[in-house]
Amino acid sequence: MIKRFSFQPLKPLKNWLETLDVDNVKFARTLCQIIPAQCPFERDVTVFGKVLFHIPPLCKLNPFYEQLVMLRFKSLCYLADECGEDISAYC
Repeated sequence: MIKRFSFQPLKPLKNWLETLDVDNVKFARTLCQIIPAQCPFERDVTVFGKVLFHIPPLCKLNPFYEQLVMLRFKSLCYLADECGEDISAYC
């Protein structure tokens, strides 16, 4: 049986982001402001009202995309559930 070696240099940072707890209002607000709700790179390039080409969302190329989205979700849940804050400003 052949053992496969997988080289994952970003795994420790991904694990750290996944285990990060959100238990501070200021920290949660900062995360909600820094991490965008939608991918900011998706665009339609139009000239004279006609779409020339479409730039697809490139966020999925970010190796930490899933961890950052999860961290933003944790922050929103903390602000809404624990603090009773209106989170519509972050959506």
